Amino acid sequence: MIQFYQLKRTWDIPNLCHFCCKTETYLRMAALPYEVNATLPLMAPKGKLPYIVDGSARMGDSRFIVRYLKKTYGDHLDQQLSTAQIGAGRAMQRLLEEHLYWVTMFTRWDWTQENWETNKTAIFSGIPVLIRDVAAYHTRRGIRKQLWGHGTRRHKPEEIFELGFEDIDAVSNFLENKPYLLGETPTSFDATGYGFLVNTLACPIESPVKDYALTKKNLVDYVNRIQTRYYPDLVAA
Repeated sequence: MIQFYQLKRTWDIPNLCHFCCKTETYLRMAALPYEVNATLPLMAPKGKLPYIVDGSARMGDSRFIVRYLKKTYGDHLDQQLSTAQIGAGRAMQRLLEEHLYWVTMFTRWDWTQENWETNKTAIFSGIPVLIRDVAAYHTRRGIRKQLWGHGTRRHKPEEIFELGFEDIDAVSNFLENKPYLLGETPTSFDATGYGFLVNTLACPIESPVKDYALTKKNLVDYVNRIQTRYYPDLVAA
């Protein structure tokens, strides 16, 4: 059975890590049996979560994990997609993973003390008290450096949120009234769509981008649709 490693589940969503949530959602969409192991990224391949162990295979990074799973177990979600659909799905995936992601990371790690305390408690509460604050401090400093290197943290907060609004508009307009990003049936791109939107709409991190996203009924319905279908355990809870 596939061993899947991610942060512990919290906030009544599959995972507060966007990429962990994406990967677990893909596993459920593809109906692949797996076992969850809650951990921190200290010993993970490439030093980040999620990662999987499947027999002799051990790999990190959600993109390479999904690619491996498709190659090993078959690509039942995307095999009917046209090249144009794959291109459109890939572009939407990049928007979510390479841009909206950094907007949400700014709101969690850098914007307000209240958000930081909520984020810190969720991630570091399981660490022994003697090293908890040190680990949180160094991790936060590292994330802030990444935000600066990416360019997000070089902007004023209101400018960051304006860019986030554009991302939300783009996803909402692309989805329109379709049940899934590319039509009537879910694809691997919806694993990304759900993983990143649920971490914008449904977590206890407050921001103007979250408030704006909640005004988009089609995005709210989309997140609820996928959660109801693939996470009945969370819905029941």
